[in-house]
Amino acid sequence: MSRYNVKETEAKWQAVWDQRGCFTAREDAARPKYYVLEMFPYPSGRIHMGHVRNYTIGDVIARYKRAKGFNVLHPMGWDAFGLPAENAALEKKTHPAVWTHANIAAMREQLKSMGLSVDWSREVATCDPPYYRHEQKMFLDFLKAGLAYRKESWVNWDPVDNTVLANEQVIDGRGWRTGALVEKRKLSQWFLRITEFADDLLKGIESLDRWPERVRLMQENWIGKSTGVRFRFAIKDRADTLEVFTTRPDTLFGASFAAISANHPLAAELAASRPELAAFIAECNRLGTSEEAIETAEKKGFDTGLTVVHPFDPTWELPVYVANFVLMEYGTGAIFGCPAHDQRDLDFARKYGLPVTPVVVPDDADPATFAVGAEAYTGPGSLRNSRFLDGLPVDAAKDEAGRRLEATGQGERTTQYRLRDWGVSRQRYWGCPIPVIHCESCGTVPVPEDQLPVTLPEDVTFDKPGNPLDHHPTWKHTTCPCCGKPAVRETDTFDTFIESSWYFARFCAPHSADAAFTKEAVGYWLPVDQYIGGIEHAVLHLLYSRFWTRALQRCGYLDLQEPFAGLFTQGMVNHETYKDAQSGAWLSPADIVKNDHGDYIRTDNGGAVTVGRVEKMSKSKKNVVDPATIIDGYGADAARFFMLSDSPPERDLEWTEAGIDGAWRFINRLWRMVTEPAVAFPAPGTPLPATLSDEAVAVRKQIHKTLAGLGEDLEKFRFNKAVARVRELANAVAELNGAGAGEDWVLREGCEALVRVTAPMMPHLAEELWQALGHTTLLAEQPWPDADPALATDDSVTMPVQVNGKLRATLSLPRDVAKDVAEAAALADANVQRALDGKPVRKIVVVPNRVINVVA
Repeated sequence: MSRYNVKETEAKWQAVWDQRGCFTAREDAARPKYYVLEMFPYPSGRIHMGHVRNYTIGDVIARYKRAKGFNVLHPMGWDAFGLPAENAALEKKTHPAVWTHANIAAMREQLKSMGLSVDWSREVATCDPPYYRHEQKMFLDFLKAGLAYRKESWVNWDPVDNTVLANEQVIDGRGWRTGALVEKRKLSQWFLRITEFADDLLKGIESLDRWPERVRLMQENWIGKSTGVRFRFAIKDRADTLEVFTTRPDTLFGASFAAISANHPLAAELAASRPELAAFIAECNRLGTSEEAIETAEKKGFDTGLTVVHPFDPTWELPVYVANFVLMEYGTGAIFGCPAHDQRDLDFARKYGLPVTPVVVPDDADPATFAVGAEAYTGPGSLRNSRFLDGLPVDAAKDEAGRRLEATGQGERTTQYRLRDWGVSRQRYWGCPIPVIHCESCGTVPVPEDQLPVTLPEDVTFDKPGNPLDHHPTWKHTTCPCCGKPAVRETDTFDTFIESSWYFARFCAPHSADAAFTKEAVGYWLPVDQYIGGIEHAVLHLLYSRFWTRALQRCGYLDLQEPFAGLFTQGMVNHETYKDAQSGAWLSPADIVKNDHGDYIRTDNGGAVTVGRVEKMSKSKKNVVDPATIIDGYGADAARFFMLSDSPPERDLEWTEAGIDGAWRFINRLWRMVTEPAVAFPAPGTPLPATLSDEAVAVRKQIHKTLAGLGEDLEKFRFNKAVARVRELANAVAELNGAGAGEDWVLREGCEALVRVTAPMMPHLAEELWQALGHTTLLAEQPWPDADPALATDDSVTMPVQVNGKLRATLSLPRDVAKDVAEAAALADANVQRALDGKPVRKIVVVPNRVINVVA
């Protein structure tokens, strides 16, 4: 029995594809294009199982579309800037560039070992100056167009790393890396005016019909369009007013306090003469700015002693607090609190003994007895305790309250967005330098285009906290391009989300030197037809990319708004977790083995092992399986096939030894079916015999049904169903022993069909078996096999029969049977007659090949 040599075979075909340039993409106006892109990886040094799943899905689509006649672009690159490289520089005493490029080289080889149909000639790394030079030019064009600006802003500040942190990097009020308590600081930061496109970004979601619904919803919620009223409270004994924005003006009669942000100008004014308030503001500024931090923190306030006058009643005064849950960046930095109908307000009111007056009562509740306990009521209802609003439903009450505030000149109805402009300044070395110069005489000056790229200095040190560019003795010192006087460079670098906001366009023309890309190339390739990546990027990366594309359009770079026509978000790869039964220490799958009783024990000392939950693979819990080990032991095709077979790709997948073993067994089964057939195959191209046995006819039908159904499965990302069809077909083909008429011919047809439909999933095996079947062409360059419609269609169909809407029988009838024949068959059925119970039939509706409805 011959043995499938997986290592030799996979290496051979990877080399052949590479030498032949099978996957090199070129624009071709005569062919329809298809751009497949998986979210590019950060070069950490090793691929993980999440990468294997992501890139397998993308590769199946790329290979299938190429076989269907599309001109496919399937590139790869590296999201190579970021803080992990600086951390590695500190820990490993190396330069971030050296660490990054070594990791890229290692991961490139690992990805190539997967047999991906990638056009490696288009590879880019975002940390290379030829890439970020164009990014700097784009920024300067945005600056010229008013889409970039600098202002002071409150940020999360890590006092140990001395850097700004994104909200996502603040965990429980502490820096994600140092664990230091994060502070709020006001710094001059660069911003991109994403809010200018808020309405357009929101409207554009409607056109993204090939995006997951939950991702579309997450984008809508992040943009957060809301209509409400901006109005002004008069402050007692002061000439100024306190402006607030609210989406719930209907609840004004339930107000019991007003609150301002710790960073509101009024708070700063009062704190100048009140040390206790200054101390409270400092405490608030240690909380961080993320919504999660605000929501989970204990609600605290400081009574300023000021009061504001209710806009509908000059005799009604509300106390004004400085509160830790009010952010200056949202609305006006001031709110009114209606505790009965907002949970944060309720928590605050309970803590400080403030009134809780329900003003919206559910329609099924008694207004006289309705009360709010520990949970605010936020549902629909009618207004009570609200004077002129009493009895109105919520929407009508909102409208009436807004109308009255406008009539008295106290406010205006308006639209507001949750979305805030994108702060892109980071106090780090390993990022794209922001191409501006600060001159005492001329102010902020753009770096002249002929001086781009502004590159990072190589001789940096990481022995001091903070940004190495600030500490560098010479790099930041330059001359002003306007007046020639001494000036300093901007030492902040860009948020790394910028690099990933346009890389998909660079792939269209990665070797373009004078421009980021050519209009001809992006005009041909964009938008990306199928984008694939994790749900964790559902908001920021995708939203920023959508904004960046619009900004490029405004600046004349391209004529496109939406960069990704289709989006697929794959699930995570999970694994059981294991602990040492005595110490509780985490153990990796490589540390354990099953004994004769089927129990897990440690491989080193035989100690007992506790099996935990199935969770996402993570280094911290050691439930990680190294793809390199799997590919080395089973081959890339087995890993790919298991990734596709276990569950729908949008759901999480559990990696198991049994699963990869099963994939390996199936590979060897196909190998034997082709290389050791039950009967010798006829030569390729032999005509269909005139006579076929019943068994051969049945298998031919199965072959063509599989071809028809499997193509549809791949189009719709139903990979696990496609794998199931492949296994079913293999079972059917294996039943042929060659004894009957034409069975040898159908055996070849079945094996060829199996090889061709598994080519996108297991490309190395498929190429080898294609040659074994006597072909001299490359399977990677062959078209997708067409199903014969006459064979792919059943001669009969199963039709349910309903009597008065209830299923009473099922009939097997010839496909496209005449209406009168279907009616007669239905009425002749005993179960139908029993259901009719002698009642006359008023009508029979026959839906061809689907259902028969009898109405009595």
